[in-house]
Amino acid sequence: MQKYIGKADVLIEALPYIKAFQGKKIVIKFGGSIMTNENLMEEVLTDIVFMKYVGWHPLVVHGGGPAITEAVKNRGNKAEFINGLRVTDRETMDIVEDILAHKINSQIVNLLNKMGGDAVGLYGINEGLIRVDKMMPVVNGEKVDIGYVGSVRYINAPFINRLLEKGRIPVIAPIGVGDDGRTFNISGDVVAGDIASSVGARKLVYLTDTPGILRNPEDKNSLMSTLTRSEAERLIKEGIICGGMIPKVTSCLSALKFGVNKGHIVDGRLEHSLLLEIFTKEGIGTEILKDGSENIR
Repeated sequence: MQKYIGKADVLIEALPYIKAFQGKKIVIKFGGSIMTNENLMEEVLTDIVFMKYVGWHPLVVHGGGPAITEAVKNRGNKAEFINGLRVTDRETMDIVEDILAHKINSQIVNLLNKMGGDAVGLYGINEGLIRVDKMMPVVNGEKVDIGYVGSVRYINAPFINRLLEKGRIPVIAPIGVGDDGRTFNISGDVVAGDIASSVGARKLVYLTDTPGILRNPEDKNSLMSTLTRSEAERLIKEGIICGGMIPKVTSCLSALKFGVNKGHIVDGRLEHSLLLEIFTKEGIGTEILKDGSENIR
């Protein structure tokens, strides 16, 4: 009997969060080990379907970098990165589009639909979903051409919002389209932040392969549970937030600046990490708040 009482206690703890976010939009971005572990993938997607059925409007942005790198190697080529951005010639872009838009996206949509999620797969060419400009990163003071890599100029938020209003779960691959109609590779972290801002999401969640933001990257017990925007900016300047965490945090900060209420960085390898972060008082990852905002997860 105590076991069942414990389950009821969990539901009661979740109730304020369910009520607070009824009808609100939440953008969830994941990649990394989640993409290569079917059990993890199914757990994350189960959490997302749960969110839909308690009244949220979830939206998924996914990555797939390791699968792209493997496919490039299988063609006898070498993956090359500049400033953390994949050098993407036309052949590589064809691989990116095949892996992200057709294989991974379809896999996620199919799994969600089997769970009753009513998902729809999308990328840049659908209704002009993501319009981009060609990105030219600066290296040693000079702009470098890295091929078909884009920076987001426009998100077709009305199209996404219509899908959400119909109860659909948009699943978006980070591929944009240029003015010439050609497709471009984009950072999934950046796309997630830009979409969250554009559709008026309440929350932006990054599921990662780390516990969250650590004060000491070598100490998993140094997790910082809550940060304000100004604190996160200071930690970037101090080099505590570094490497692959930087694009996630900077995208969070940009989204907070343009209307998103809160960002979360969570270890997606933990069972039901998404629900534990959102529907419990303590959470399990790092939340990033607007300066002076309320502290309900």
